[in-house]
Amino acid sequence: MISFKEAYDQVMSVPGEFGAEEVSIKNAVGRILAEDVFTDRDYPPFNRSTKDGIVINYNAIENGRRRFEIKGVIAAGTPVSKLVDQEACYEIMTGAVVPYDADTIIMYEDLQIDHGIAELIRQPEKGQNIHQKGSDEPRNTLVLKEGSKITAAEAGLLATVGKHQVTVKALPRVSVISTGNELVDVNEDPQPHQIRRSNSYSLHAALVSENIEPLLLHLPDDPDIIRQRLRIAIQEMDVLLLSGGVSKGKYDYIPQVLTELGVENKFHGVFQRPGKPFWFGIHPIADTKVFSFPGNPVSTFVNYHVYFKNWLNKSNGQPSNHLNVFLKEQIKIDGNLTRFLRVSTHWDGGRLMASLVTGNGSGDLISLVKTDGFIKLEPRDRAYKPLESVPFIPTRIKN
Repeated sequence: MISFKEAYDQVMSVPGEFGAEEVSIKNAVGRILAEDVFTDRDYPPFNRSTKDGIVINYNAIENGRRRFEIKGVIAAGTPVSKLVDQEACYEIMTGAVVPYDADTIIMYEDLQIDHGIAELIRQPEKGQNIHQKGSDEPRNTLVLKEGSKITAAEAGLLATVGKHQVTVKALPRVSVISTGNELVDVNEDPQPHQIRRSNSYSLHAALVSENIEPLLLHLPDDPDIIRQRLRIAIQEMDVLLLSGGVSKGKYDYIPQVLTELGVENKFHGVFQRPGKPFWFGIHPIADTKVFSFPGNPVSTFVNYHVYFKNWLNKSNGQPSNHLNVFLKEQIKIDGNLTRFLRVSTHWDGGRLMASLVTGNGSGDLISLVKTDGFIKLEPRDRAYKPLESVPFIPTRIKN
């Protein structure tokens, strides 16, 4: 049995490396860039109109002209033209290319237009309403660094510079493995002594949100079948996420079988609640990481977010998902276990406040629906006071 800090540090000390792959820009959101991205040309690539109106050469105004004959209309997408007559103008639309020998755009709101003649009703400034070529970024400028997470904003930038295929960090091959004869699939009617396999689907959903489509397996309480299936999984997967079979019961075969298969036991048992029987190991040849969580749904859910999610973040060069919140109420933590308590959160005066969510232990999945995350509290002599700042592991985004 080791402390939470020792267990966490051991897991974080062995991040994975899975190489890189090319994906379509449509499938890149949420992925981590494995290349630097540069502009392929000046941005904007031409002097661009930012308003609807007319485009002129300001010299005409300096020479006293207030009325301009309209020679045509320049729409967005029209090739570049030239303002041949500096005493005339073109109508121009937002986003259109400013013609050669023109340098100022006057909005329709500042004009009186009658019979093809545009007359100024407000004095313009030279150069106004033009987005100058290269003023955002010149060609060959680094705009996204390797290691950046691709969100909707980055996807738009990638499209702008023509990156329809993007090199991203490859994700681990993950198998989610449930164990136990008492478990049946979600489409089955359980007998009175059975329950449905919820852990597999909560882990599947969590992994899909990380762009990982896991392989789902279920193992009965049979050591020979467990040994056979795990041997194959260790060879084919980068990560195994198991739930159940790691406590001290007569049918908890997982630790023994993993040892027989050559998985090096890094620790088994952590001074924490929930998840005290948590087992973690690495196969030294296949380099497969094995996270074997207790079977209780809340234990599995907590340990996934505390350990695996941050291990994945570190493997991808991303920060941890740990934040801080302020307690709404006083909490006393006795004993020697690090506690992860369910909380709901809300904003109050610019502070993210956390209120305890009551539940009936590690098997209470219903309480997780009301939970925004878990606070981490270490045992100590004095109680945690209201408005005290404590570590928080979010499990959903709260606005």
